Amino acid sequence: MKFRKIIRWLAAAGFGAVAVWWLAAGRNPGWTKTQVAVEKIEEITGIPEVVYEDRFVPGVDILGVAGTTALVLMGLTLLGKRRGQSPEQA
Repeated sequence: MKFRKIIRWLAAAGFGAVAVWWLAAGRNPGWTKTQVAVEKIEEITGIPEVVYEDRFVPGVDILGVAGTTALVLMGLTLLGKRRGQSPEQA
């Protein structure tokens, strides 16, 4: 396998791994969150209150960075001089 194909496969596999992790970790359709609002009911008064829990929920910005990185890596493999066989060697 050529080096260019290896880079393309690694970029695609990396994006796929990030996408699977994003789905498994909570798939937030917004920005990444480090705190999540949870509504709890006060035991004594019965009034609902909002409490923030420290929890990491990945957002689409992580998918965007992973996708952009994969596309840049794949695009870089298209640059440069390709070494083909000369007519004498064929």
